[in-house]
Amino acid sequence: MFQYNYERAKTIQEVCETLKKYNGHVGILAGGTDIMVQIREKDKRWEKMECLLDITYLKKELGYIKEEGEKIHIGALNTHTELEKSEIIRKYLPFLSEACSTVGSPQIRNRGTIGGSICNASPAADPLTPLIAADTDVVIVGEDGERRKSLIEFYVGKGKVDLREGEFVKGFIVQKLPEGTVTKFGKLGRRKALAISRLNVSVALKIDGAGKITFARMAPGCIFATPDRMKKAEELLVGQKVSEKLFEDAGKVVSEEMIERTGVRWSTQYKQPAVEGIVEETLIEAAKKAVNR
Repeated sequence: MFQYNYERAKTIQEVCETLKKYNGHVGILAGGTDIMVQIREKDKRWEKMECLLDITYLKKELGYIKEEGEKIHIGALNTHTELEKSEIIRKYLPFLSEACSTVGSPQIRNRGTIGGSICNASPAADPLTPLIAADTDVVIVGEDGERRKSLIEFYVGKGKVDLREGEFVKGFIVQKLPEGTVTKFGKLGRRKALAISRLNVSVALKIDGAGKITFARMAPGCIFATPDRMKKAEELLVGQKVSEKLFEDAGKVVSEEMIERTGVRWSTQYKQPAVEGIVEETLIEAAKKAVNR
């Protein structure tokens, strides 16, 4: 078992001071659903950890979900359950609510936080792809104040995020999607419940009265080391009339980009048709929602 100190922060300033005090050799306890398991399993990322810093006392400061003009502000300490049930999230980012509803068990959703999920930097995190598709910014706090960075650029490698010494994530800012946009989250796991995603995808579509797609966003999970939008597939969709053939083609564009970026691996034979299938199916479900509005 790793040896480390335990400290509890009661202010944002105390978080920054503790991070600096231990020269960044700090693990932050927000919900504990990832880090406590990793410590127990002696994950190498924590072998140099000198302090476990509990920030749960900052729930009042970092547990907000609020609408300000064309933006949605989400605090890092919101649990998956809170995001799933939030009326603001359901109204403006329904695929985020849907994704959060699929995370682990009810117990994990009640404890795990959005900030912890993102900072854990797993490409399999269910809430990650809707936030990527919605072009989310990360709000980062340090002793020198706040800075913002796009969520895509926040990931700098597999399991790595852009946090400098003395910094932590305060929350997220999401631009509202165009009025009339429908969204859908699709997930492929080894079983229906309590499954970590093998693949997932978030899509957002706006479809006009003639059945033409006027706006498209798409972000897949678990296919790249760092998350990204699928702009080639988005460009294919915009301006075209809804059809199963179009959605099938979009799935192929995504799988081709996966192979182009990551190369052919032992898993490609499985992943290629799986990616194509989940993209096509999720787009079809999104289009059905648009028709049934």
